[in-house]
Amino acid sequence: MLQTPWLKTYEKLGIQNLEPADRTLADYVAEHVDVRPDSVALHYFARSWTYTEVNEEANKLANALRDLGVGAGDVVGFHMPNIPQYVFGLIAVSKLGAIGSGVSPLLAPPELAHQISDAKIKVLMSFEALAPAVTAMSAPACLDCVMICGAGDMLGAADVKLPNLERVKATSYRAATENEDLHFKTVTVAPTKTFMIQYTGGTTGKPKGAMLSHRTLLHNPLQSLALAPEIQIGDETFVSAFPLFHIAGLCFCLMSFVTGGSYELLPDPRDTDRFCEAMKLRPPTRIAAVPALYDMLTANPKFAEVDFSRIVMASSGAAPMTKTTHDKVVSLIGKPVMSDIFGMTETGPCHTTNPVGAAKSGSVGIPCVGAKIRIRDVETGEKDMPLGEVGEICSAGPQLMKGYLGLPEESARAMREIDGEQWMFTGDVGYMDEDGYVFLCDRAKDMLVVGGFKVFSVEVEDKLAALPMVAASAVIGTPDTKRLGNDIVNLYVELAPDFKDRNEEDLKSELTSWIRKNMAAYKVPKKIVFIAAIPLTPVGKIDKKKLRAEAVAAES
Repeated sequence: MLQTPWLKTYEKLGIQNLEPADRTLADYVAEHVDVRPDSVALHYFARSWTYTEVNEEANKLANALRDLGVGAGDVVGFHMPNIPQYVFGLIAVSKLGAIGSGVSPLLAPPELAHQISDAKIKVLMSFEALAPAVTAMSAPACLDCVMICGAGDMLGAADVKLPNLERVKATSYRAATENEDLHFKTVTVAPTKTFMIQYTGGTTGKPKGAMLSHRTLLHNPLQSLALAPEIQIGDETFVSAFPLFHIAGLCFCLMSFVTGGSYELLPDPRDTDRFCEAMKLRPPTRIAAVPALYDMLTANPKFAEVDFSRIVMASSGAAPMTKTTHDKVVSLIGKPVMSDIFGMTETGPCHTTNPVGAAKSGSVGIPCVGAKIRIRDVETGEKDMPLGEVGEICSAGPQLMKGYLGLPEESARAMREIDGEQWMFTGDVGYMDEDGYVFLCDRAKDMLVVGGFKVFSVEVEDKLAALPMVAASAVIGTPDTKRLGNDIVNLYVELAPDFKDRNEEDLKSELTSWIRKNMAAYKVPKKIVFIAAIPLTPVGKIDKKKLRAEAVAAES
């Protein structure tokens, strides 16, 4: 029988059940136009758009897409950084009853062509700087049109250069939308219909398209907010540099539009000066970032100049946050507003949130309202683990995807029926305590086995973060050819600036000595490699796939 210890925590915190609202993004925008037409919905550098203006831009784009043959069920790809046209596109496909698909700007031409083909993208909205990649690909048969968006579209700048693709129409955003009607009759769409096809990161193989419904994506922000300080409808400022093509960025943006908030659109997460300046101009109520970005932000003196008097929540997700980073953020903000959020593309994304004011250190929180969590044995996935014991984290509830596009076998492996309900086997390893708080140990693929003992890479990395010499670190395993079924512990270290001129062998000796004194013998790395910078994925996760490839190449 499913254990539900989080329900007593709900009761203690006064958290109420939440029924799915079953509304689309277009529905929410229409309501805000009626109730708060002149409230600012979107900020981008020096430009702002009210809800009325955002709605009109989305209407023009919806009319343009309809003229290009896009109707209910057709797919529009968003191949752009964080620019306003991306947001207008999300609303436009919702109005059309069409489907959106976030496409990473970092994809190489063959990868771009693969996703367009896999998702059956009919119109690709791309960015002018990405036109060379579009031109270089072999255009899939499903693609009818490429619409190029320019950085100056909203400023009356000259038209952009269009890609030259055989058989595929090319147009610019300005040319397609400038003469379109400011009104559009929104198509009625069932909440269970697919709203977005979001692709997984592809860390264990080819990216897979997770089909996410309107219900999943528009209800999930409310599930998470139900565990946060009460939302002030129409009076919130959301700031994040998560890319919109990533599920975390998409969710945070939708959270702003669901609540009638003001969304600060930041195109470059590494531009911490711009991030801080935006917050100084418009003090945030809620911010979201990955731990690596919080490290960069807190290292920028401008972060300490931000007025955080209105902030009620600082969310962290996509990777575990060390206690060192957590304490630094809280110290600079001046109040305990940190909230770890845990999830994945397939869970829309959040399925646990650490309640602000009731967070447990080291935990990723309790199940979001309406979500359920169970811990299953890693070996078979058929047995529930007792509270406090480690296993695979499984999730159920309205936040789950419908399945992987065109991959029924993959979908069946990931989503399994337990007691008549669909459960997502996340691939994350952790445990649940007696209050329903979930503690993440590692990704299943990142967990090492040494001499029969489990080594959780996150635990080792967290402890190393306290060392002055360590700016960042990553632990990966490579197969131990002398002991079948065992791993060799490899430690990659990015040195702090003050240590980069020191002798590497001396530093390795110091590091090994410290680890031997502070960790079990089986956790001591066999190989230590100093590198210029720990590689990160586009959203700030440690790119362990790249490090594994480097480790294997070094051994061959």
